[in-house]
Amino acid sequence: QVQLVESGGGLVQTGGSLRLSCAASGLAFSSYAMGWFRQAPGKEREFVAAISWNGGTTNYADSVKGRFTISRDNAKNAVYLHMNSLKPEDTAVYYCAADTRWYSGFIRGDYWGKGTLVTVSS
Repeated sequence: QVQLVESGGGLVQTGGSLRLSCAASGLAFSSYAMGWFRQAPGKEREFVAAISWNGGTTNYADSVKGRFTISRDNAKNAVYLHMNSLKPEDTAVYYCAADTRWYSGFIRGDYWGKGTLVTVSS
């Protein structure tokens, strides 16, 4: 059974930083591209960042480029999202996703976690 479990969310002030983690189990982790998505209240889920199987290629939404960094540790079956210079508009539930396919820097998600809430206060 595939499980993706996010952690690291919380309340942070504008300009602050957080690191989200996603622990994966039940899948051949190094065979999956991984990504982060987010859904703000009243909005559709949107792509945030993705990383290829070996971590050699990453891609970011324009709204987070330069502030967020995605990374992975295949030995630990984990993917991370380092978030700096946080803004109130970054407030959302952040989801981790795994996909066997890489769509030119994007993933669609074969498997999803349940999400972790990030709240950025102004």
